[in-house]
Amino acid sequence: MGKGTTQDRRKAQAPRHDRLRAWYDRYGRDLPWRVRGAERPDPYRVWLSEIMLQQTTVPTVGPYFRAFLQRWPTVADLATAPVEAVLDAWAGLGYYARARNMHRCAQVICCDFAGIFPDDEARLRELPGIGPYTAAAIAAIAFGRRANVVDGNVERVVARLFAVETPLPVAKAQVRELAAGLLPAGPAADFRYGDFAQAMMDLGATVCLPRGPRCDVCPLAEGCAGRTAGIAETLPRQAAKAPRPTRRGVAFWIEGPDGAILLRRRPRRGLLGGMLELPSTDWRETDWLLAEARAAAPVRAEWRPLPGVVRHTFTHFHLELAVWAGTAASGGAAGAGLWVRRDELDDLALPTLMRKAVAHALVTDN
Repeated sequence: MGKGTTQDRRKAQAPRHDRLRAWYDRYGRDLPWRVRGAERPDPYRVWLSEIMLQQTTVPTVGPYFRAFLQRWPTVADLATAPVEAVLDAWAGLGYYARARNMHRCAQVICCDFAGIFPDDEARLRELPGIGPYTAAAIAAIAFGRRANVVDGNVERVVARLFAVETPLPVAKAQVRELAAGLLPAGPAADFRYGDFAQAMMDLGATVCLPRGPRCDVCPLAEGCAGRTAGIAETLPRQAAKAPRPTRRGVAFWIEGPDGAILLRRRPRRGLLGGMLELPSTDWRETDWLLAEARAAAPVRAEWRPLPGVVRHTFTHFHLELAVWAGTAASGGAAGAGLWVRRDELDDLALPTLMRKAVAHALVTDN
């Protein structure tokens, strides 16, 4: 970090801030939740986008963000929506706990805060689904607060600027401290803290790329220690990850007498909570014996194991899902569930895993 007073360091950072701000004004991304100039950001839109962007890319989020706004234009609209409708609209984004927490958060904001978002990090962090990063991002972007916003893109920029060679995640605290030191100091109107946060994120997303960083067009290249040392592209270093285990399960493709297919809604708690699925066994690391899988099936049937398996990767494990096909004696025999015609399956809000399972069954069950 070097020696000198805090005031000296702030003076040294001033040209860097000016260059970054000028770059952002010219090259910052146009995103559906972003506003420019004197227009004030809508906290609801900022919050909605930040929740959706957790673990999900900008191109994927865009259409979902527009669809949610069209369906629920205000936080009050979202709070009063059935949670099943919110989960169905979320289908395909993954990490479904985000949707459940988002719906709960909207209700808390309407019930406890009269529909008005808190404007500081501490109170934002008390809301469901809002952690340290999301609270900082909302505080900076929606309310102009001086908040230390550090996502994966910013981590990369900061690790390269200061040539941090300690691998992540061990280096996270160090990188956050260095990022905090970059924050402008002064009136928010002068330094536009929301723009500063978004400029750092955009710099990582479009210039300071994981592979092939575009140092020739980077507004911060002159003071980048990683570039000077010739190691920028190797940073940030990553500690070796433990291998993901593989779990296994059986999904049941159940056809009724009229050709309809049985679906059911998963319990609200747990992975894919509240989402529609083909009825399935638990997912475990040991193989399912034929007798065990038959006992777990929701109906009695002459089961036909379909060739191949459906593979899907979650955050902490790989899944191999066998699909068995069978015919129910009557629609009521399967108990609680939803019978859906085959030509309606494409219109349903199914999670990606179950879309794979349905496609597998349609191709192999001839």
